[in-house]
Amino acid sequence: MRRKRLQIRDHQAESSLFFRRAVFSFVGIVALIGVLIANLYHIQVSEFEDYQTRSNDNRIKIVPVSPNRGMIYDRNGVLLAENRPVYSLEVVTEKVPDLDDTFARLKSLLGITEEEVERFDKERRRTRRFNSVPLRNQLTEKEVALFSVNQHRFPGVEVKAYLKRYYPYGDALTHVLGYVAKINDRDLEMLDREERLNNYKATRDIGKLGIEKYYEDLLHGTSGYQEVEVNSRGRIIRTLKYVPPVPGKDLRLNLDIGLQLYVKDLLTEKKIDPETGEEYIKAKRGSVVVMDPKDSSVLAMVSSPSYDPNLFVHGISSKQYSELLNDKDRPLVNRVTLGIYPPASTVKPAIAVAALAEGVITTRTTRNDPGYWKIPNTNSRPFRDWLRWGHGKVSIHKAIEESVDTFFYQIAYDMGIDRLSSWMSKFGYGEYTGIDIAEESKANMPTREWKQARFRQPWYQGDTIPVGIGQGYWTSTPLQIAKATTVLVNDGVVRAPHLLKSIMDAEGETPAKYDVFPPITGVDPKYWQVAKDGMYRVLHGSRGTARRAFYGAEYKAGGKSGSAQVFGLAEDEEYNAEELEEHLRDHALFTAFAPFEHPEYVVAMVLENAGGGSSNGGPVARQIFDHMLLKHDDTDKSTLAEVSQ
Repeated sequence: MRRKRLQIRDHQAESSLFFRRAVFSFVGIVALIGVLIANLYHIQVSEFEDYQTRSNDNRIKIVPVSPNRGMIYDRNGVLLAENRPVYSLEVVTEKVPDLDDTFARLKSLLGITEEEVERFDKERRRTRRFNSVPLRNQLTEKEVALFSVNQHRFPGVEVKAYLKRYYPYGDALTHVLGYVAKINDRDLEMLDREERLNNYKATRDIGKLGIEKYYEDLLHGTSGYQEVEVNSRGRIIRTLKYVPPVPGKDLRLNLDIGLQLYVKDLLTEKKIDPETGEEYIKAKRGSVVVMDPKDSSVLAMVSSPSYDPNLFVHGISSKQYSELLNDKDRPLVNRVTLGIYPPASTVKPAIAVAALAEGVITTRTTRNDPGYWKIPNTNSRPFRDWLRWGHGKVSIHKAIEESVDTFFYQIAYDMGIDRLSSWMSKFGYGEYTGIDIAEESKANMPTREWKQARFRQPWYQGDTIPVGIGQGYWTSTPLQIAKATTVLVNDGVVRAPHLLKSIMDAEGETPAKYDVFPPITGVDPKYWQVAKDGMYRVLHGSRGTARRAFYGAEYKAGGKSGSAQVFGLAEDEEYNAEELEEHLRDHALFTAFAPFEHPEYVVAMVLENAGGGSSNGGPVARQIFDHMLLKHDDTDKSTLAEVSQ
């Protein structure tokens, strides 16, 4: 009995425990349902807008659309840089039944290589299966036609067209225009502002050098976009909105392509291959710049040798780039703005103006030249004149005409490096010219401070003397020489050389604007004329150093030659220029303007290892002036049109 009571009591306890558990479970379920309802309310009501936005962000994507790059023209409207369609063979892998079989048949049809297949495989690993992956770029028209008639045999394979930059004049304008190429990480770092980065999300190429880089913001344009709906895999289902891109602005340059090609042709020579005996054309090492002194616009800028910029647009091979990089003639260097040479005797007219303005000499000053000069009251070595027996009695006019070194040694000694450097910097030496391309060197106008910083040595009196004839520590670029000549021609008015003439868009054509530089003041107008008269005598005087080059010219001009030594000589040592190896010969420098009374053109050049400036630079300048002043209307416009097509 007692046992039965215990069993009943246990049963009642179990029932009570079960009941309590059931109650707790029910309460828990109700609580969970309440939490779920609360969460649903939070999601569907309280946070509806937030989650709807997130959903739309997953469903709706913004796809940027790249703008067409602006084109570049010369001053006469000839197209220099354009956008041409290129064709790419692309594959959508999810639509191809058998990739290996497809590639095998494409190899037979188009000659697809293993290297192209390997590049394709690398690219498709980073791309979704429904997106197309390029297999071959730059299809020829014949390849496009051949594939088009066989396209039905290749499901998932298609030809796509893109616009790519093209430079119809090839290497003739590389150092002016530069080129565009694929955007890399360094380019992205330069696009530091968020709005600029957003503007390049759909852009594949960017300006790397020259005009293309300097005016990138104008040429690029503004990206548009598509608002598209996508599925869970990211595939585009439909387009909801389209905002077209704004194309880049077109640029008109001051360059005359006819003149550019003419000057480029002057910097070539015919050679004979010693092995085959065949004749071929080789580019000389040198540079020429032609400017209009009235506004310092650059009409031609040729650096030789050059290279084809189109190689870089589609991605130059490592082998091709290595060949350019290791070429001893340095075709990658823009010699006009980056070539650094002693300015030599081309600076003597500018030094004459400075000496007259400082009262170091007068227009009546004369000195005797025995063929050498020594620092007074010292036992220093003699500084030699280029004419061993000297020029006799020398005035400032004769000193410029015959390029008398000793006369300018004395000027340098009397002025000192401080005044000499200060004056030459006014002409632009040792400073950026202001040209509208980024690839430029300041070269070096030496000062006491510069030598102390560079060599940890003080400036000695003997350092100043060769500076008086554009040698010693003084270096310059051909463009600096051209700029200094325009300053002299314009009696001290200083302007920056510039390539851009105007900007064109749908609203019209806007002339380019440039910074204004302070003029050189405190110089009597007659001193400028003394320097120009001396340059006139260089070309037309009875003893002018370049008179032979301009003999019989139908116009009058002014100029100055220079010869920059490549290596030094010991005292009283001489050499025969004809017997020297070519790379050891002097550089030939020449600067000139014409016509003399109302100059329209300034020409400056450096011909590397060509020898004397008068005998080598003078004839080139003469041909350029003849071409512009006497044959200006003879440019073959049909040839230019054929090239640009």
